[in-house]
Amino acid sequence: MGNEVPIVPFADIVEIISGGTPKTSIAEYWGGEIPWLTVTDFNTGYRWVNSADKTITDLGVSNSATTILNQGDVIISARGTVGVIAQLARPMAFNQSCYGIRGKMGLSNTDFIYYALKNAVSQILQVAYGGVFNTITRDTFKIIKTRLPHIKEQEAIACILGALDDKIELNRQMCKTLEDTAQAIFKSWFVDFDPVHAKAAGKQPVGLKPEIAALFPDSFVDSELGKIPKKWSVRAIGEMIQVLGGGTPSTKDSNFWINGVHPFCTPKDMSSLSVPLLLSTERKLTDDGIARISSGQLPLGTVLLSSRAPIGYLAVTEIPVSINQGIIAMVCNEHFPNYYALHWTRTNLGIILSKANGSTFLEISKSNFRLIKAIVPTVEVLNSYMGLVEPLYSRIESMLLENQLLITIRDELLPKLISGDLRINCTERILERGA
Repeated sequence: MGNEVPIVPFADIVEIISGGTPKTSIAEYWGGEIPWLTVTDFNTGYRWVNSADKTITDLGVSNSATTILNQGDVIISARGTVGVIAQLARPMAFNQSCYGIRGKMGLSNTDFIYYALKNAVSQILQVAYGGVFNTITRDTFKIIKTRLPHIKEQEAIACILGALDDKIELNRQMCKTLEDTAQAIFKSWFVDFDPVHAKAAGKQPVGLKPEIAALFPDSFVDSELGKIPKKWSVRAIGEMIQVLGGGTPSTKDSNFWINGVHPFCTPKDMSSLSVPLLLSTERKLTDDGIARISSGQLPLGTVLLSSRAPIGYLAVTEIPVSINQGIIAMVCNEHFPNYYALHWTRTNLGIILSKANGSTFLEISKSNFRLIKAIVPTVEVLNSYMGLVEPLYSRIESMLLENQLLITIRDELLPKLISGDLRINCTERILERGA
């Protein structure tokens, strides 16, 4: 009996810290150096939150109920989308719809508490209350409970799960770096025209192999979009690629959905992508369901753009998919290849939005989208661009697939380690390796 591990309320083992919002009407409180978190900033599915959309000043902190949490502290959403949890990669303030959580010194390890709270989300959702919005309060932490092993075992559990999350985060950062590289090449070649400007000035384009530099002209010509490189053209996007829409089979007809195996994409599937490669979808269709969508099943490499509520989510399909009516699909070819289309769309979102209309929400129609004018480089330049960026996206896909596996392993280990179904008998060795 003496070796039994106690099950305790979270309120007994953590500090609970409240947030707040500086007055939005006082400009001096906003735009400072202190990140100010809302749930939108950390509802990413990842452990660490590094930044916030809004920042506040020291004056904003001192004149409001907000608090600056320490690096490593836990933040949990308490209203609306309840139970979203992250850890802070740096000190940050936060709003009143969240709680900051910190382990009590000598009693609980904050990293362990992060995973224990992740394991307790189902408890949290069961006790959340509210009419319009689900809500949890400080009393919620008196109700939800966790097993609390010795502090060394807590640290070892956090070390094991943290190693998986660290690899997931490393892969995510590498994916972002590779995608930023592809975007930087696009901007240099197709927005700033750096190679053409260099050659026009009698210089060798920086960073380009001679055989690639030779593909660029050394002068510009006038066009309806301004000066563009010689021998390049301006065409309506609908002339260059196939622009398709989607639809949603009746959700009341089970023949379209039950035991479906064909991925069905909605803007929600695209909204959570940290890098715009679509590897899976939440819902799946049957053969009968696909037959109900005019565009059918789209091929790998199709570029997707959410066309309403909101406009602007992007993805390149790495699986065959069907799409709903909130997405425009771009089936590309060598004259306007998919990664060029992806970065062209991202670069021109402002123009796309200007062509949208609607009373309830803005929507860009397929007909309006098809008319948008695009700069079309020569096939030789486009092939060179694809030759550079396709390997980058292949590496991204590999790391995303690895992350899916790591997430599965972590999510299987988490409840077993927290509950004690899987015990750790070599905590010192694990902690030495993790140090």
